[in-house]
Amino acid sequence: MKAVQIKKYAKNINTCLCDIPVPEISDTEVLIKVKVAAVNPLELLILAGSIRLIQDYAMPLTLGNECSGIVEEVGHKVTQFHTGDRVYTRLPLQKIGAFAEYVAVEQTALAKMPAGYDFTTAAAVPLTGLTAYQAIVEELEAKSGETLLITGASGSFGQMAVPIAKALGLRVIVTGNDRARERFLATGVEQYIDYKQENYWELLSGIDHVIDTLGVTEFNHALSVLKPGGRLVSLRTGPNKAFAVRNHFSAGKRMLFTLAGAKYDAAARKQGKEYRFLFVHADGTQLKKITEIVEQHHIVPAIDSHAFSIDQVNEALHLVAHGPINGKVIIRL
Repeated sequence: MKAVQIKKYAKNINTCLCDIPVPEISDTEVLIKVKVAAVNPLELLILAGSIRLIQDYAMPLTLGNECSGIVEEVGHKVTQFHTGDRVYTRLPLQKIGAFAEYVAVEQTALAKMPAGYDFTTAAAVPLTGLTAYQAIVEELEAKSGETLLITGASGSFGQMAVPIAKALGLRVIVTGNDRARERFLATGVEQYIDYKQENYWELLSGIDHVIDTLGVTEFNHALSVLKPGGRLVSLRTGPNKAFAVRNHFSAGKRMLFTLAGAKYDAAARKQGKEYRFLFVHADGTQLKKITEIVEQHHIVPAIDSHAFSIDQVNEALHLVAHGPINGKVIIRL
């Protein structure tokens, strides 16, 4: 089968289209014939070796973290899926490989696609949907009626996170660019703040929860708008001790992450607040819940107008790296 691989970590985008065997499945795995794979900034981090402390890979490595497709074969102990099912997934981090004609996936990481959705639309849901759901439910433990601020929400993450947050009963405030204002107001956000016109930290206070998509430069601002006892979860600032403990890392990595996140933890504690870091993980049960929300609220993620084939992955990665894009970049197989 055709698969897009890297042979070593490198800062430059230089993948190769290789011919490798179709993967064999274990008793609990499902073999998927990939129809569409989505391209994310996570691919750029992986090929550069930027997440090696969280997950280091043997080489050569087949890239790709999320996809949609058709079940081709199931293991003997697979009970939830059958040949011919239309499924989608955020692949387990330790065993990625969506940029290929076939991929083997643990049944616990899969869900059936939303009813009525095509493969392209479905492929854009799992990673951002799970990131939003895990941020809100696992990390923030947000309750219905509470207020959530999402910074830098005008991209693909915000397009999934806002309707999921609203479906979970939260009041949502977002910051983003002016182009996305009307689209987000139509989803029912309480307030949309154009970051070029206004500083959200000068307008807001007493916020229950914050999801930060921007990173270190916004940490102090995001922390400042929280109420005492509030919680900030970042997708970019960096790991800390709590992240290492929750993910059962080795003692050495726990020490490294504790040191790396110490200043953020200390700053939050000083204000009586809490800092969390999230790196999204595969979870088929959660993906089923997201599927229900997507179906009930007719959530349709934006897809970039550029379409790529499996022999154009370098070009797709360059587009994600440098833009401009107007939605999720996809590869059709």
